[in-house]
Amino acid sequence: MTSSRKPIASVSLDLDNKWAYMRSSKIDGWEDYPSYLDIAVPRSLEVLERRGATITYFIVGKDASLDKNRKAIASIADAGHEIGNHSFNHEPWLHLYSHEELDAEIGQAENAIENVTGQRPMGFRGPGFSLTPAVVDVLAKRGYIYDCSVFPTFIGPLARAFYFFKSGEMTEEERQMRKRLFGRFRDGFQSLKPSEIAAQDGSLVEIPVTTLPILKTPVHVSYLMYLSSFSASAAKVYWRTALQLCRATRVAPSLLLHPLDFLSREDVPELEFFPGMSVPTREKLQMLEWILDSMERYFRIVPMREHVNEAVRQLSVAS
Repeated sequence: MTSSRKPIASVSLDLDNKWAYMRSSKIDGWEDYPSYLDIAVPRSLEVLERRGATITYFIVGKDASLDKNRKAIASIADAGHEIGNHSFNHEPWLHLYSHEELDAEIGQAENAIENVTGQRPMGFRGPGFSLTPAVVDVLAKRGYIYDCSVFPTFIGPLARAFYFFKSGEMTEEERQMRKRLFGRFRDGFQSLKPSEIAAQDGSLVEIPVTTLPILKTPVHVSYLMYLSSFSASAAKVYWRTALQLCRATRVAPSLLLHPLDFLSREDVPELEFFPGMSVPTREKLQMLEWILDSMERYFRIVPMREHVNEAVRQLSVAS
C-alpha cells in the first residue's frame, strides 16, 4: 500500500521527567527536579528521524522553565515535531483545581513551552489522563483546538490499585488526590474514535488514546514493554492483533509513548521498580522500532494536529 493511500495513525510522547516519577512514588530528591531528558530526548529523536516520522511531544511546563532542560526541549521543535501542553506541575488531580487555578496552570505551561520551542501549544493532555469539564472550558477559552486525555479502558482502577501498592504508605489526603488516577471503570465504555466536546466558549476535538478495540485493554508502548518483559513474542502478537482490530473497526490509532520506553534500569536505576524497566535498553529500542515499523505497514504516522484535521473533516461529513 502506498503511503498516500494509507490511513493515518498519530503518535505522541508524554515527556514525563524523572522528577515526576520520583514524586509520584515518594522518592526523596524529586524537589531538585532531576532530569533524564538529555538521554531520552536524543534517543527518541533518532528513532523517529530514521523513519522520517513527525509526532507530537507533550511537554511539562516546569521542565521547560528550567535552563538545564532547554537544549533538549528546543531540539524537539528544531526537529519539526509538534509541541503540546502537558500542564505545568504534572499533578494528576486537576479535578481538584478551580477554574482560576486551571487557567494559571495551563497558561504558565504555555508561556514556558513557547519561550523554549517557539510554538504555542494547540493541544493538551492531562497528566494521568486527568480531564474534567472545567479543564475543557479553560482549554476552549484559551483557544486550544484539541484534547487527548481520554483513555478508554476498563482497567484504570486496577492500574491505580497497583500504583498504590507500589508507592508505599500514603496519607488519606494523598490517596484522595490520586483517586481518579488512570481513570474509572466506566471510561472503558467511551469511544475510540474522535469526537467533539462542548465547552462554555466553543468546543474541542477529543482524540482518545487508543486501547484494544472491543476489549479496551491498553496498547500504549509502555504496556507493550511490560508484556515483553515476560514474552517479547506475546507482546508482538498482542500488538499485531491491535493493529488488525483497528483496521477492522476503522479506528485511526493514536499511539502513546513515554520516555521510559527509551530507557531501562541501566539508565535510571532509581526507577528500576517501574513495569518494563527490567528490559535492557537495547531490547527496548529494538521492540520500539519494530512496533513503529509494523504500524507503518498499514498506517501513515502523523502528529496529533494532523489527526485532528482529519477528524474534523470526517465529523463535518458525518453531520
